[in-house]
Amino acid sequence: MTKKIIGISGSPVNNSNTDRAVKRLMDETGYQTEFVKLSKMDIRPCFACKGCVADNVCKVHDDFPALAQKLLEADAVVLGGYIPFGQLDGFTRAFIERLWSLKHDNTLLKDKPWATILNGLDPDALEEASKALAKKLTESDRVNLLGQILLTGNVPCNTCGKGEQCKTSAIHKMRKIKNNNTLKISDLPYVDCIENDGVCKEITKLASKIVSVA
Repeated sequence: MTKKIIGISGSPVNNSNTDRAVKRLMDETGYQTEFVKLSKMDIRPCFACKGCVADNVCKVHDDFPALAQKLLEADAVVLGGYIPFGQLDGFTRAFIERLWSLKHDNTLLKDKPWATILNGLDPDALEEASKALAKKLTESDRVNLLGQILLTGNVPCNTCGKGEQCKTSAIHKMRKIKNNNTLKISDLPYVDCIENDGVCKEITKLASKIVSVA
């Protein structure tokens, strides 16, 4: 029987670095793949109604219950998100909250192989978000988290058209991060493929780990 792996991306950008990294990781397992883009789905935060306690089925009428079934049927899961404003993006956070419905008594995701991919600008924020996500998945959902890959994000100001003229441009934060007050928007590299971020070997290694376990 062909094994299945599902990849979920919280990035709203079409064909983003996060999307491509998630897809590449899935493809390298050789499993049957399914890619889900959260921004194209209706998945709201948890309503804390506790309607799922008796049977582990979320009673909110949106796209999550159907996605939850796919998670249960998959042999492995890859979750990708990005870090705006120093924390995990809203699409991914809402999805993570809704996993609560699968944990009561039966802990339905227990020991299922997972991998995460996070994309961000601030190395410290990226590391902290990655740790928080790992803690939630392993301690609450009790998944088998096989690895986490961190990607260098892009500055949206690089392509929005306002550049350095905007008083809230990310260039000001990047100057602090890089300790370089002369830094300009044009000095910031724009990573348009995951290969440029040096993560291919990490992806291949993590895919092999998934195959060895799932």
